[in-house]
Amino acid sequence: MNKAMTQQAVARKVIEIKPYADPEAKVYPRSISGIYARWRWVFVWLTQGIFYGLCWLPWHGRQAILFDIDTRKFYLFDLVLWPQDTIYLVLLMVIGALALFLFTAVAGRLWCGYACPQTVYTEIFLWFEKLIEGERRQRIALDAAPWSLHKLSIKTAKHAVWIIFSLWTGFTFVGYFTPIRELAHDLLTLSPGAWSAFWVLFYGFATYGNAGFLREQMCRQICPYARFQFVMLDPDTLIIAYDAKRGDARGARAKGVDPRQQNLGDCVDCGICVQVCPTGIDIRNGLQNECIGCAACIDACDQVMDKMDYPRGLIRYSTENAVSERLTPLDIVRRAFRPRVIVYAAILLSLAAATAWSLSTRIPLKVNVLKDRGALSREADDGSVENIYRLQIMNTGDKTRTFRIRIAGVEGIRLHDDTPVTVPGGEIGSRTASVRADPGAAKSGAIPISFSIEDVADAAVAVTEKSKFWMP
Repeated sequence: MNKAMTQQAVARKVIEIKPYADPEAKVYPRSISGIYARWRWVFVWLTQGIFYGLCWLPWHGRQAILFDIDTRKFYLFDLVLWPQDTIYLVLLMVIGALALFLFTAVAGRLWCGYACPQTVYTEIFLWFEKLIEGERRQRIALDAAPWSLHKLSIKTAKHAVWIIFSLWTGFTFVGYFTPIRELAHDLLTLSPGAWSAFWVLFYGFATYGNAGFLREQMCRQICPYARFQFVMLDPDTLIIAYDAKRGDARGARAKGVDPRQQNLGDCVDCGICVQVCPTGIDIRNGLQNECIGCAACIDACDQVMDKMDYPRGLIRYSTENAVSERLTPLDIVRRAFRPRVIVYAAILLSLAAATAWSLSTRIPLKVNVLKDRGALSREADDGSVENIYRLQIMNTGDKTRTFRIRIAGVEGIRLHDDTPVTVPGGEIGSRTASVRADPGAAKSGAIPISFSIEDVADAAVAVTEKSKFWMP
């Protein structure tokens, strides 16, 4: 009993000294419920359901999403990307960056508050921590208490759960680069490859460190996005805003008393908005680099306003201009369509449409023609001039195709063997092509010719590659 009372006294003392005034102090976020808290968990389930589940999805006898580094092929459902298709990966990254710029200009750091991996995993790790150690006051008291068998057992249980979850996360991450079923078998039989084992441990350790220890420091000190976000914000960007005109002056008061009679605003200065903040800031001091836009303070403040019978929205999603000029929601929406937003949106939509069109019209066939360097030309057994080529036929689609090879460019030029080539989906077929022409069919030297490779069953899948035919 005395021990419990001592821990509670320590906890009260820690709270009284305002632990978040020191940027190095550990942040103990308080649990909160509300509409935005529910939305955060919706995104936790959505993003992690995709991350942990998509790598197990089978697709035509293989993994649906697989970035196979060994074979240098990226599988995205029916789409197979080769090293020559790196431009598509670059375009996807550019589209992602533009989308981030657009969303930031319109609605601030929504990505940070709801879908950023750092935010999502911190939310998950905090849930484990609350489940094992208890709520905010209990966690503060536990950390302040001297080491004992009870404290050691609780801390050990928490870190064990964190480590297991982190290793599962590392295993899943590597499963997008190595077939996950093979990786699971290798790990269960204790025979993983050195690189696979390294990356499972490395990514697991990164998850454990970032979500378990760095947490708000990642957003405060390390993440560069917080530093340059203000370049993309303006007074009409939607942010988490405290209505100082309505809230100040702050102070405690009894419920039912008109705060204006005491020269007070609606803010009761309870500090709950600070206690629920995952980065430990006071939103009443204005927009700050550390604010990730998670809206936990909105849920907390709305609950206090409800208890005091005050209108909600003392802290709310709004814009700087809307708060200062008392704009209506319709005005906020109208001002959202400003030049920078329109430019971002136009570029993003144009690039996304061009990428989608390119992927939809992409021919699932690539061909490399390599001239035999050993001999420029030679005389064949029928007296014709023969050049040797090596054809690499890449079937970049997902189904097996049979290709017909044709040659053109010199009168009477022909293939000694024009047997079609069958190539499975996502594989490379090779063919040594003997190309022959009659002596005197063209002048001496290098003569331009072309190879046409066409799907026997689908004439639309065809590629023409140029080369040179050497006449002696």
